[in-house]
Amino acid sequence: MRRTLLGWVTVAAVVLGATPAQAAVGGSGPYLADYETSAGLPNHTIYRPQTMPAERLPLFVWGNGGCSANGLSQNNFLREIASHGFLAIANGGPNASGSTNSSMLTQSIDWALAENSRAGSKYYGRIDTTKIAVGGFSCGGLEAYAVSNDPRVTTTTIFSSGLLNDADDYQLRRLTKPIAYFVGGPSDIAYPNAMDDWGKLPAGLPAFMGNLNVGHGGTYDQANGGEFGRVAVLYLKWRLKGDTTAGRAFVGAGCGLCGGQWQVQQKNLTLDGDTPPPPPDSTCSAVYAVQDQWSGGFVATVTVTAGASEMNGWRVALGLPSGASISSLWNGVATGATGTVTVANQSYNGRLAAGQSTSFGLQGTGNGGGATATCAAG
Repeated sequence: MRRTLLGWVTVAAVVLGATPAQAAVGGSGPYLADYETSAGLPNHTIYRPQTMPAERLPLFVWGNGGCSANGLSQNNFLREIASHGFLAIANGGPNASGSTNSSMLTQSIDWALAENSRAGSKYYGRIDTTKIAVGGFSCGGLEAYAVSNDPRVTTTTIFSSGLLNDADDYQLRRLTKPIAYFVGGPSDIAYPNAMDDWGKLPAGLPAFMGNLNVGHGGTYDQANGGEFGRVAVLYLKWRLKGDTTAGRAFVGAGCGLCGGQWQVQQKNLTLDGDTPPPPPDSTCSAVYAVQDQWSGGFVATVTVTAGASEMNGWRVALGLPSGASISSLWNGVATGATGTVTVANQSYNGRLAAGQSTSFGLQGTGNGGGATATCAAG
């Protein structure tokens, strides 16, 4: 179930009106960090180590909550990232007013690559232009989605955000690079959208989902960006610097964030981040979608589509999120009710011509967002 942009902007405006708890001077990393502006990149705020490290700086471009044009909106969070040896660029100038758009993220990437090549620039040869992450909070996350298919982008990070309309799901289907979600738990207004997106990610895409029960406001204004700042640094170290020690926070049943305050889900993750997952079964596909969600229950539909050949029988492996259980199911035969549930066709909907679709539905208890569905010939 999708929510409206108006609700998100209203919540973000309240959050952004708060004064940061602490200025996070310099960040906690090995390089004291601060922000600056550049005449060559107007309407942006550039966070960087005050003293440039010997290693080249990976790039992180950021869309603010509420699509705010104040580049200091998540100041503590972004300065923390820069203090660990990253160049972070936020949409909007320091304390500027107004709103931003996704093209400003592309402007940040263009500027950084140009400065890296410009003799005389302080950034000449100092930026790792092969390692670029795009990210954003709330409305800024929608900006990040919009440019995630830029071939220069290495990974996408979505913070308390999710697509607003099913018509925008093409942005999910075109994803080819690893993605990570950091969300404020069920009380986060963006939670249903984020979990809906999670269930629609392309098969085989490396993806991480972390929920911390702090609500939509996150921890950006806390010292050093709080827990979201800490985890963002670990993720960027892994994906942009190849730090496998940092990557262990996200990978495997015993990951560093597993079993603690974070609620974790993983898809196709390997520690080196480069090993391709096995190809999905091409005989058919299954798409899971939540039709309705309420406190304590949900209704969902799974659409099964045959591949290039006719099929006579199908079965779907349905991976339910923790705490969810199926109470009733129609147009299919289920084995099990929690965890991984196998659903086979009924006698009347098993034969499908090439490209033909059928569907089954279910009602369950708990939260239905984030389930996975994989189809195979029956």
